[in-house]
Amino acid sequence: MKAIAIQTYGGPEGLAVVDLPAPAPAAGQVVIATEAVGVGGVDTVIRSGALAAYGFKEGHIPGSEVAGTVTAVGDGVDASWIGGRVWAFTGTGGAYVEQALAPVEEIVPLPVNLSAVDAVTLGSSGVVAHFGLRHAHFAPGETVLVRGAAGSIGIMAVQLAARGAAAVAVTTSSAERGEQLRRLGATHVLDRSGDGGEPAPAGYDVIIDVVAGKDMPSFFDRLNPNGRMVAVGAVAGQPPADFGTKIMAAFQKSMSFAAFSAATVTGADRRAVRSEQFAAASRGEIETVVHEVLPLDAAVLAHQKMDTGEVFGRIVLTP
Repeated sequence: MKAIAIQTYGGPEGLAVVDLPAPAPAAGQVVIATEAVGVGGVDTVIRSGALAAYGFKEGHIPGSEVAGTVTAVGDGVDASWIGGRVWAFTGTGGAYVEQALAPVEEIVPLPVNLSAVDAVTLGSSGVVAHFGLRHAHFAPGETVLVRGAAGSIGIMAVQLAARGAAAVAVTTSSAERGEQLRRLGATHVLDRSGDGGEPAPAGYDVIIDVVAGKDMPSFFDRLNPNGRMVAVGAVAGQPPADFGTKIMAAFQKSMSFAAFSAATVTGADRRAVRSEQFAAASRGEIETVVHEVLPLDAAVLAHQKMDTGEVFGRIVLTP
């Protein structure tokens, strides 16, 4: 089968098309004939080599989510899955392939009228946004800032927060993106530094941060007393090592910071939320925002677009 591997860590040009043997499922696994592959921000971080210390090696197959049809099952897996259309989480890699392996506990059936492209646009990002807001103890009537709202996680956080927030501010890089985010529920559009040319809340009860990076500490200044910042991503890299001094310097505001990974949520809870969100998307109650659909062998181009920051929503690869 055709796959995309990281031959050399660094720029997108380090990605290459390779031929691999067709996979055989181990016990507890399924094989999925891939119809769509989601390209995530973490894929570009891994490809850059920034996470090499976590055991990623050259030859790694990027990607973590696919949608398609189950073609084979391993021992202990109900054969009735064969022929079913599913979304699947493949782990920290293994998705940029024509045939993907996934644990059966990480697959979710798809509604008949939800496309594979829409499924991989929503599957991971919707869960992160949902549980990220829960991790922040977001309550109706509070003010929310989504930092880095143009990606799939940010877009979902805006839509979910807009259901009950008093205000939903976003940071983004252009007025055009700001207008798109307003249509999805944002009430205030700010620049990347958190400033804007319009009246905006003086502070926020919750900040959902997809970006992290060197500028993250400055956003503690924008938290209200008892405000909570939750980092759900780090597309701009790690924050400064001393970022916590900002919180301590404002001790009397009782602010808090947390990192959030969906890996800390039980599989049953993740599956339940994904099923609900897939059903909502099939009814038009959640909007999936697809920036572009590209063939699998255009993965280099997809990563180039991700690196330049021009993507609004999700890039999807199709074998």
